[in-house]
Amino acid sequence: MITKIFGSAVFGIEASTITIEVSMDTGIGYHLVGLPDNAIKESSYRIAAALKNNGYKWPGRKIIVNMAPADLRKEGSAYDLTLAIGVLMDSKQIKTTTQSQYVIMGELSLDGGLQPIKGALPIAIQAKAEGFKGLVLPIQNAQEAAIVEGLEVYGVQNIQEVIDFFEEKLVLKATAVDLKAEFDQVQHHYEGMDFKEVKGQESIKRCMEIAAAGGHNIILIGPPGSGKTMLAKRLPSILPPMTMDEALETTKIHSVVGKVKDLGLMRHRPFRNPHHTASSVSLVGGGSYPQPGEISLAHNGVLFLDELPEFKREVLEVMRQPLEDREVTIARAKFTITYPSSFMLVASMNPSPSGFFKDPDAAIQSTPLEIQRYLNKISGPLLDRIDIHIEVNPVPFEKLAETDLAEDSNAIRKRVVKAREIQSQRYKDVPGIHYNAQMSTPLIRTHCVLNDTSLSLLKEAMERLNLSARAYDRILKVARTIADLEGKTDVASHHIAEAIQYRSLDREGWM
Repeated sequence: MITKIFGSAVFGIEASTITIEVSMDTGIGYHLVGLPDNAIKESSYRIAAALKNNGYKWPGRKIIVNMAPADLRKEGSAYDLTLAIGVLMDSKQIKTTTQSQYVIMGELSLDGGLQPIKGALPIAIQAKAEGFKGLVLPIQNAQEAAIVEGLEVYGVQNIQEVIDFFEEKLVLKATAVDLKAEFDQVQHHYEGMDFKEVKGQESIKRCMEIAAAGGHNIILIGPPGSGKTMLAKRLPSILPPMTMDEALETTKIHSVVGKVKDLGLMRHRPFRNPHHTASSVSLVGGGSYPQPGEISLAHNGVLFLDELPEFKREVLEVMRQPLEDREVTIARAKFTITYPSSFMLVASMNPSPSGFFKDPDAAIQSTPLEIQRYLNKISGPLLDRIDIHIEVNPVPFEKLAETDLAEDSNAIRKRVVKAREIQSQRYKDVPGIHYNAQMSTPLIRTHCVLNDTSLSLLKEAMERLNLSARAYDRILKVARTIADLEGKTDVASHHIAEAIQYRSLDREGWM
C-alpha cells in the first residue's frame, strides 16, 4: 500500500505542491528520494525521537519515501511533520482518509513540538489555488497563512494535536483574520519618527516630500551632523499607505525569509538599512539556495544606503539593473528565480573624505585629488539612476535653539497621498505603473509635454551640465511630480527649474 500526503516547496516567492509518497516493504532501512537536501535527509532522526516521545514507534521495516516531482530540489526541515504523518499512516498507527484535503508542513522538535517554517503565505496561496480544503502548520505561522481567505488554516503546537485532528479526536479551530480591519487601522496613521522633530532643513524636507510623492530615488550630500540620516529615517512617515496588493506582495517576500511569523499581514512599508560592509549577494539576493536580498526586502518601501561611497563599488554596480527594471533575476544552471524589487533608494554621503564641503573654515581639509578619488567610488551610471541630488548644509544655531515644532509628518503625508491619487488615476489603465518614477519613455512624452519656455530652459541646462538622456528623463519625471503636488495638469517652466536644481552632482564644482 502507498500513502500519499501533501506538502509544499517555495521557489522565489511562489510555492509548488509536493506529493509525498510513503511505501513500506520487508527489510529495514529508510530511503528518501526526490532530490532532498541534507536537512530533509536528517529528518528521520527527528521524526523517530518525536514519535517515541509521544507514544508511537518508528516502523522496523524498509521505508521508501518519494518526494514528487522528483526533479525539483527540496530544501529545509519544514517537511518533518508531513513525513511523520505519512509514516504513521502507512504503518497503520493512525487511520484517516482526510489527509489528502490538506497541505501539512512543520519542523519537529525531539519532543514532538513544532517549530515555525518559512514561506507560509506563498504556501497558503498555492494551497487555495489548487483546491485544498485547508493547511496544517505550526501555530506561529497561523496568522500569516490566515491572510488567505477561503482556506481553513489550523495552527498546531505539536504532532499529537495533528494526529488527534486527523483521527477526529480533537476539533481544531481555524485561525481567522479580519484582514480589512487590520489593514484599515493603520492606513491613515504612522507611529514612529516624525518630521516635526527636524529643526530647519526646510528645503531638504521639500525634496523628501517630492521624492515620496513620485517614488523618486534621492541622494543627500552633506557634512557629518547635518541631519542626513535623521531625515532619511523619517521618510517612511510621509509615504502613502500600502494598498492591499502591495501589502500581500511585500508580505510574501518577507515570508520566504521567515521574517513575518506572528505579525500576519505587513501593514507598513519596509525600511531596510544594510551596513556598508554588505556583500553583493546580501544586497541583491542569491546564494547556493537563492534567497531575496535587501533590495527585494525593501520592495514597496525604502532602501537606505548610509555612507554610500563606503560600499564596495562592485556591490553598488549590481543595483544598476534592478533600479531600472524593478526586479532582479537570479540565474542558476537548473533554474531561474525572479524577485520583485520596486523600492525607493535613499542614499547619503559626505562630500569628501574629511566629511566637509570645500570650505577654508572646515576643521579638516581634503585635497582635490582625495575628493575626486572619493567621489569616483560612485559611478556615473548609478548616479544617473538617482532622480534627486540635494546638498544638506549644517543647521545654524538659531534654528537648533528654536522651541517650536516644525510641520509634522501627518500634514506632509496628506499632500503626498493627494499627489499619489492623481498619479494612480493617470496610470490606471497602464499595467505595472502606479507613480511617476515608474514612467516609461512613451509615458514621459505623453504626460510631460513642455511649452517653448520650458523647452528652452531644459535645453540650456542639458548643454551647460552635459546631462545624459537618462538625466533628461529624470528631470521630467521630477517636474511632473512637482506639478502633481500643486495639482496642476501641465508641467510649467518653474516646475522644470526646480527639478533642475535637484541635480547637484551634475554641476561642475558643486562641492
